Amino acid sequence: MANISYEYLSDMKLKDPFFDSLKEDYQRFNEWFMKKSYEGKAAFTFYIHNNLNAFLFLKFEDEGHIDIAPPLPKKRRLKVGTFKIDAHGTKLGERFIKKIFDVAIENGIREVYVTIFPKHLGLIALLTTFGFYKHGIKSSADGIEDVYIKRFDHLVGDILLDYPIVKFTDVKKHVLSIYPKYHTHLFPESILNNENYDLLNDCSPTNSIHKMYICAMDGVLNFQKGDLILIYRSSDGKGPAKYRSVVTSVCTVEEVVHMNQFDSEAEYMEYCKPYSIFKDFELKNFYKTKKYPYIIKMVYNIAFKKRVINDYLANTLMIRPQYWGVFSVSDDNFLRICGEGKINEKLLYME
Repeated sequence: MANISYEYLSDMKLKDPFFDSLKEDYQRFNEWFMKKSYEGKAAFTFYIHNNLNAFLFLKFEDEGHIDIAPPLPKKRRLKVGTFKIDAHGTKLGERFIKKIFDVAIENGIREVYVTIFPKHLGLIALLTTFGFYKHGIKSSADGIEDVYIKRFDHLVGDILLDYPIVKFTDVKKHVLSIYPKYHTHLFPESILNNENYDLLNDCSPTNSIHKMYICAMDGVLNFQKGDLILIYRSSDGKGPAKYRSVVTSVCTVEEVVHMNQFDSEAEYMEYCKPYSIFKDFELKNFYKTKKYPYIIKMVYNIAFKKRVINDYLANTLMIRPQYWGVFSVSDDNFLRICGEGKINEKLLYME
């Protein structure tokens, strides 16, 4: 199983070695854990071979904090109460960052904060990559922690720092078709209800917020940095295409690269491997043959709550391109597709 679970603390074992470092950092961790267990609280967890590998406890607040310098005024916030991942090179941290933001946006929260000891350099680097900034410090019996804040109402015009919010105006909108066997692993929050979560792998392409796809569709050359992409899962052949081909997600273009831009196979592999769903032998074959010369790097921003079927595109919006692999859509149709997909409108920034 390679999916994030939501688990009651009372069903977990406090003596699990996973919690040892948290007990070392926080003197009252045992007391806190038992109290939350008694209150029926739960946390997001991730297991590898039945061993706990990640733990995320979130708390909704509507209060001020004078124990933080500078103080935080009274406000609705989401606090990242406890967050630990045993890193193992699969970018699982990015998948949990997306989970934090999804919870905040879904509950109308515009600010998230976390306290963290300065020694946790890897986690701090991850948080700041996706828009957390250092606000101040918090002193307690356990020592001095830094306080980092992420705001969804303070955009800076950067794809990653503003994540998951997407800029709607002054960018083009496209549709990109992806085969089901690749879609499932690239977009774990967007798989169909009848797909098996056990198909998901604990690997970088699945976990990462960055996504990479390689194809031969010339239309992707029209993509520009910041453009929005509607991800279109093509039919799996298990029924009529008008019901089995669906729009599932929104991504933001980071860049489109041609394989000829790389000076060597090694340079190409270094670029592709961290985020590509393709296996090494497939990547090397692509480079050798240049049969699929275009590499699309994008950011996975939004998963639709409701999949938008081909029939809606063709017969309601009257979108009937000559080629369903890649095509552009108008601003109005993009919004109507997102509305049909039941996304949270706060994820679209309208200037």
